[in-house]
Amino acid sequence: MKYYIIAGERSGDLHASNLIKQLHEQDPDAHIRCWGGDMMEAAGAELVKHYQEMAFMGFLEAAKNLFKIKRFLKECQDDLLAYKPDVVILVDYAGFNMRIAKFAKEHGLKVFYYISPKIWAWNQGRVHTIKKLVDKMFVIMPFEKDFYQKFDYKTDYVGNPVSDAVAAHTVNPNFRKDNGLDERPIIAVLPGSRQQEIENILYIMLSILPPFQDYQFVVAAVSNFDREYYEHFNRKPFIKIVYDQTYDILANAEAALVTSGTATLETAMFSVPQVVCYRTSAVSYWIGRAVIKVPYISLVNLIAGRKVVPELIQGDMNAQNLVRELKNILNNPNGRAAQLEGYKHVQNLIGDFNTSQTAAKLMVQYLKGEQTPQVASQPMKTAI
Repeated sequence: MKYYIIAGERSGDLHASNLIKQLHEQDPDAHIRCWGGDMMEAAGAELVKHYQEMAFMGFLEAAKNLFKIKRFLKECQDDLLAYKPDVVILVDYAGFNMRIAKFAKEHGLKVFYYISPKIWAWNQGRVHTIKKLVDKMFVIMPFEKDFYQKFDYKTDYVGNPVSDAVAAHTVNPNFRKDNGLDERPIIAVLPGSRQQEIENILYIMLSILPPFQDYQFVVAAVSNFDREYYEHFNRKPFIKIVYDQTYDILANAEAALVTSGTATLETAMFSVPQVVCYRTSAVSYWIGRAVIKVPYISLVNLIAGRKVVPELIQGDMNAQNLVRELKNILNNPNGRAAQLEGYKHVQNLIGDFNTSQTAAKLMVQYLKGEQTPQVASQPMKTAI
């Protein structure tokens, strides 16, 4: 069968790449074309457009690039019609992918969605649009299945791919030596993978060095950008820039400063206490504040249904607050223990799934019209 997969950011590239590997396992005749990244291409998909060209964060930033986004949509639509896939598989990235879903359905193409848009966070009425446009939804948050069920829409909970990725990772025993790190405890700094995130957040994250000179700050850099780009953040010997080794950084970290997103859950899966940070343009922030309907921004707190990790957002994301929260998880045994206990709860809620394999098996069998397999286990219920 022919598959067309669209992911618009680094985490989507990772999770889609693992799905692609499993689709090839479940369907030896699979032909896969994609909009995504290097990992999807390495997994065996034909890459049409790289997500780096489409990485716009926030309402204002998307509006500034509206004409470019429209051009990308047209290119993708034309390519879909030329390729004529058996199914279009959309991976998160709702702003772009929901438009593609509408186009695909108008032209008689089957639509699967892997990693649901976060409609439970804002504009929950969009669930009715999803019901019309998406043939099958594969959700990765424990609470999403119940959320959709409230609208009489059946979904498949397939576990969370972050859990699989962390479990599959083999830690490099020579990580410190290979990267020129000494024996001081590590504070992991995860500023995100999009330039707008890095510019807004990383300078503030690295402005708090004086109280923590017994530690080394290790920045999880990504090779999407030239190495020179990160070097103007470097202040040796207290800061080290390490490329494409986020999981090894977390495996060796004492604590972490993390930009809100998938990385907050990855950090929790490694049981590293963290401070969640988020900062965007003033316009994007105020629009987001007006429409977002959930009490938290980090996946850890959303899954737990309570505050497990501190969230420093916009004006609260400053050096003074960062120092206070970081000291609480480094020096306060109670503060540290509270986060670790919360992580255990989150890990139990996610459950134990082979997510990519489960999702691929379901997809192939749905396409063949066969009886769907029984998911091995079910997550505990949480509510949004």
